[in-house]
Amino acid sequence: MPTAADIDLKMMTRALAEARRGRPSPNPHVGAVVARGDEVISVGHHERAGTEHAEVVALRAAGEVAKGATLYVTLEPCNHTGRTPPCVDHILQSGVVRVVVACRDPNPHVEGGGIEVLQAAGVEVELGVKGVEARALIQPWVKQITLGLPYVSLKLAVSLDGRIATRTGASKWVTGPEARAKVHEIRAANDAVMVGVGTVLADDPQLTVRDVEGTSPIRVTVDSKLRMPVTAGLVATALETPTWILTTQDAPESVESSLMAQGVEVIRVARSSEGRVDVTAAMRALAQRGVIRLLIEGGAELAGSVLNAGLVDELHVFIGPMLLGPRGRPGAVDWAGPTNPADAPRIADPRWELCGRDAYVHGVLACPAAGR
Repeated sequence: MPTAADIDLKMMTRALAEARRGRPSPNPHVGAVVARGDEVISVGHHERAGTEHAEVVALRAAGEVAKGATLYVTLEPCNHTGRTPPCVDHILQSGVVRVVVACRDPNPHVEGGGIEVLQAAGVEVELGVKGVEARALIQPWVKQITLGLPYVSLKLAVSLDGRIATRTGASKWVTGPEARAKVHEIRAANDAVMVGVGTVLADDPQLTVRDVEGTSPIRVTVDSKLRMPVTAGLVATALETPTWILTTQDAPESVESSLMAQGVEVIRVARSSEGRVDVTAAMRALAQRGVIRLLIEGGAELAGSVLNAGLVDELHVFIGPMLLGPRGRPGAVDWAGPTNPADAPRIADPRWELCGRDAYVHGVLACPAAGR
């Protein structure tokens, strides 16, 4: 017979699996399970911002059967009114006698105390079951609400000798169709995808989700001088897929007007000392507009700028099994780099996969020189 602890672990694992569903940004991923012993009564997750929270979905599905049962939820139930009423009210009305919470709500901008409200009403509460996994799941949201910055994933695609194109500049394709499908899968998991204007001028990318099921993210271009041509594919399809351009305060207003007439949103931010878009200011502007997860796909200057600023949280690298030679276009990151290998940013716990014939390594980025 499973112990009570075994049952708690099993049910919270189910709640975490449920939490990974939906697209709730700018809210966190949350999952819930209503159970009696080791029997699952109902499950729920937060599908989208403005819809009912996970625990309310699960409790509604359970109905009267929830009385006397246990509720498992991956994040502390809210005790404030936002776009939906406080979840603690629904929990108390449901008649559950025990609530198991994976982790506390870290949001500094709202009233907390959901756990304390439940305990004061006589509900037994246990905190911390699979808390590490639950905190990892909401880390992008935590970064946005505590630091005012999006959670940044940087994607790179290189040859075995670290080149991104041949000596003539040809780059299609360094990696194969399976790797490209994986990139589309990563795009679909992010709120926005970003490139530099150089990538737009060279490749005229679509930056949409095509090879897998999913919603296309907001498309963002960093363009300090508004060099984006109105004939670019991103501009031509801006009314179909949200398209933003981050530029400086002194970029030409006439170009801005032409782009806005095509449906592009132009966002002006502070300049760096070199006169380019300040990447930290750019990230803050995106976070203020509700971007929680941001995928950066190129080019080399943009990748170098965000790495140099310590803004990258995850690295996704695809390696094609080919050699492009010493005269091939240099690496996917243009920056000075560390003085010593010990100070180099690195994937802390690398996960390796094969995507067709290509290698794919990804994971959370650690920056020893920055103390993280």
